[in-house]
Amino acid sequence: MRFDTPATTNPIDQLKVVGQPVHRIDGQLKTTGRAMYAYEWHDPNLPYAYGYPVASAIAKGRITAIDISAAKKAPGVLAVVTTLDVGERKKGKFNTAKLFGGDEVQHYHQAIAVVVAETFEQARAAAALVKADYAEEKGTFDLREAMDRAVKPEEESQPPDSAAGNFEAAFKAAPVTVDETYTTPDQSHAMMEPHASIAAWDGDELTVWTSSQMIDWWRSDLATTLGVEKEKVHLMSPFIGGGFGGKLFLRADAVLAAFGARAAKRPVKVALPRPMMMNNTTHRPATIQHIRIGAERNGKIVAIAHESWNGDLPGGKLETAVNQTRLLYAGANRMTAMRLATLDLAEGNAMRAPGEAPGLMALEIAVDEMAEKLGIDPVEFRVINDTQVDPEKPQRPFSHRDLVGCLRLGAERFEWNRRGKPGSRREGTWLIGMGVAAALRNNLLIPSGARVRLDREGILTVETDMTDIGTGSYTIIAQTAAEMLGLSLDKVAVRLGDSRFPVSSGSGGQFGGNCSTSGVYAACVKLREAIAEKLGFDSENIIFENGEVRSGKRSVPLTETAGQDGLVGEDTIEWGDLSTTHQQSTFGAHFVEVGVDVATGESRIHRMLAVCAAGRILNPITARSQVIGAMTMGAGSALSEELAVDTRRGFFVNHDLAGYEVAVHADIPHQEVIFMDETDPMSSPMKAKGIAELGICGVSAAIANAIYNATGVRVRNYPITLDKLIKGLPKFA
Repeated sequence: MRFDTPATTNPIDQLKVVGQPVHRIDGQLKTTGRAMYAYEWHDPNLPYAYGYPVASAIAKGRITAIDISAAKKAPGVLAVVTTLDVGERKKGKFNTAKLFGGDEVQHYHQAIAVVVAETFEQARAAAALVKADYAEEKGTFDLREAMDRAVKPEEESQPPDSAAGNFEAAFKAAPVTVDETYTTPDQSHAMMEPHASIAAWDGDELTVWTSSQMIDWWRSDLATTLGVEKEKVHLMSPFIGGGFGGKLFLRADAVLAAFGARAAKRPVKVALPRPMMMNNTTHRPATIQHIRIGAERNGKIVAIAHESWNGDLPGGKLETAVNQTRLLYAGANRMTAMRLATLDLAEGNAMRAPGEAPGLMALEIAVDEMAEKLGIDPVEFRVINDTQVDPEKPQRPFSHRDLVGCLRLGAERFEWNRRGKPGSRREGTWLIGMGVAAALRNNLLIPSGARVRLDREGILTVETDMTDIGTGSYTIIAQTAAEMLGLSLDKVAVRLGDSRFPVSSGSGGQFGGNCSTSGVYAACVKLREAIAEKLGFDSENIIFENGEVRSGKRSVPLTETAGQDGLVGEDTIEWGDLSTTHQQSTFGAHFVEVGVDVATGESRIHRMLAVCAAGRILNPITARSQVIGAMTMGAGSALSEELAVDTRRGFFVNHDLAGYEVAVHADIPHQEVIFMDETDPMSSPMKAKGIAELGICGVSAAIANAIYNATGVRVRNYPITLDKLIKGLPKFA
């Protein structure tokens, strides 16, 4: 199915199942421990062995030798495979860093060997006996030191630079200006489930149980790395314990498990130890952002510029922190620019809302600073500068944009009118403040396929390689299929995360929900047509309801329609140019109240509100769960999360959950989420858009702005720890 005209009325609009607050259909499996995650997968007929990775002790250089003699003699050891043994390997399409193979070390904790033994404990003990010799080279690990050597990347999916009008002249002439620099640190995905895989060979065919957000991407890149045909690799990932972008791309655990299993001639389990995850896998790279805004005294922005720097390995990627600035506010004169420095740290790559999350951490502070200089309420300043067209391409309207509605409703619900001047509100030793920030995350569209099968019992089975990373994919896919065929949810079975199923969009970039359900919609249309043809009905004038299909006065139970062999519909949703002719984005407004202890500088969040405009909400329960999870991550980003870089040795020092401080229950107060009642017919036949990443966009800045309102201390370098506040706090009385 090709979606190239705006959606009109279709079966989804009935909203008998779609849009309803349905609890997760996989929830009971997870809460009772029956959902098997990658490392837990168990077949009593398979003689599992255990692999333990060995990681590089340097950040850059060459391996001159690896001594495995002691490890091979250790109790229970079945095999030891080193990066020198497998030699140079082709790198997959989606990775910047090499995962395994050859003598080059690109970053600290790069995998250099795997030890396979009868038990996990034996493998771990033997891994400690592997000794490597290195020819170490000098590396670069400090972004600020490297930014002067940063370059404009030649090839990017998005242009590094953009411009409209004459920014420099307009900024120089503007009566009110802001000119500030902001920084965001390196951050870790820190998901609950580690990167883990089980690999088993049957001749030249490989089966892998793993934790992957994108089945087909992993399958392709694993085949490339191993040097086998893609068709020989069967990959499964039915349950995933969090990913946040850290499991979008093939990781070393799957590669090590495959090489270990081949060497040991046994199925092998490999999980990356938590201290290895931060430096071996990917992370959100640090940024340095320079923002300039010029405005008239009436609040109209006349000039806006956003420049951003980040670092990555050679051949790496930009952290596209200027994305939102190209779209969020009006202003005739504008420019953005992104530059990439070479750093010898672990690979920088996608983490929840890549680009917009760190970009809004800076932009929405700068916008608040401008509002204060103008003496205009921060909500009103954002409303004044709303736009219904792409500011860089005014001929290109938004498909649907209600940022103003989010701001207005949020201000009313949050009692924004109680906000005072910075430092004016106090409760005992606590300084109280409120902050706001706008949110934007683009609506990405990826082709997505599915297969639906109706059997003689009236059960509809959906098969797609889509994944569920805790987002609720199982549930919204079941709701979509049930709506399309007029069935109750108990008559729908959903099978996900298997490379034998049609290729889906996968989970990432908040495109998974909209795209995967659209693929299921397309497959269900095919099945509806097959049923109509079999019954001699007009496919344009049939009704599926209560387990029956009806046309005119004739009605047939679906159990009879399927017949002995059942009926199948399969299709892939393909996207036309609607996202080219119209800018498709999601919008929101975040409101936060904080307290800051005047004596210690301790910051506490009191309450949070997110108002989201993201098209049709397919399931308000799962959608709310996504937003509050994102708000929680935003709180961590604002107040505590930072991968501390040892700029001498080139690694993240706090590489575990004891040192890398994510937000915990005690940090998070009541969170309220409001969804605007809207649809976007240009987005998809579901008229939905993404929600999972919009929820983090702007949260950190709202907290930063609330802290400023409480204390009068403006912090532009995240995270906002007490040492950055305490010198500027008023005297304790």
